[in-house]
Amino acid sequence: MARSSRAEVAEKRQAVLDVAARLFRERGVEAVSVAEVMAAAGLTHGGFYGHFPSKEALAAEACGHAFGRACTRWEALAADPGGEGFARLLEQYLCAAHRDAPGRGCAAPTFLAEAARDTPGGAVRGAYAAGIRGLAGVMERLLPAAVKRRRRERALLALAAMIGAVSLARAVGEKDPLSEEVLAAVRTELAG
Repeated sequence: MARSSRAEVAEKRQAVLDVAARLFRERGVEAVSVAEVMAAAGLTHGGFYGHFPSKEALAAEACGHAFGRACTRWEALAADPGGEGFARLLEQYLCAAHRDAPGRGCAAPTFLAEAARDTPGGAVRGAYAAGIRGLAGVMERLLPAAVKRRRRERALLALAAMIGAVSLARAVGEKDPLSEEVLAAVRTELAG
């Protein structure tokens, strides 16, 4: 039997990371088995350890992978020549579509509890902290040009408010009017 090329191995690893990041954001790390991730990626359970040393390592890499994708999307908004990137981010982030699709949404609200429960110095906590640092850096560039003073603090405040709003809206549930009220209130306040 022929061995997989490096490109094929990298492609399979990428597929596992994509699937794991989505499933972990949808249901949490504990609720998703390695076998389930591998099957959803179209691979056998036995091949897992050829790619990752443990489920914790997969969770940390999936967290970092999801944050990386979010940073890329936010960077594209920050590059908006019209300076409307922050307003567009608020519209995209603080909306029902984002609230209702955690598997396709930002890693910050969905991996929050996973990182908080991880041990001090744990891999998931480290990946989460690095992801938050990345988003905060992009947020500084996304803020409107009129925000000149205390830019870092304002970026962290906006980031925390957005993550908190989505987390609360998801926890309350889409059927409760409070969910949309939270999203709208934070969107309005940050836009102002």
